[in-house]
Amino acid sequence: MKELLEHLNKAFESKARLGIMSALMVNDRLDFNALKELLDLTDGNLASHLKALEEGQYVEVQKQFVGRKPNTTYRATDAGRKAFAEHLKALEKLISGYR
Repeated sequence: MKELLEHLNKAFESKARLGIMSALMVNDRLDFNALKELLDLTDGNLASHLKALEEGQYVEVQKQFVGRKPNTTYRATDAGRKAFAEHLKALEKLISGYR
């Protein structure tokens, strides 16, 4: 049991971060508002989780203007994709060990 838990990545333990990474794994890029609506999070909650993922180098941020409006998009980095895939494998092993 302890060995299985060691392979879980603490960066993805929260429901919000799990949702963010799941969404970014199946979409090339998503903007802030799309993530907010998809995950039903407040601006502040989403921003704090995205910041943590960015600091961990799991997500990449791109800021630009669309017309006169700022637009911030996010994408999973290669390292983020790899770490998240490993986290999911560890979860699957943990679940299958208890069937």
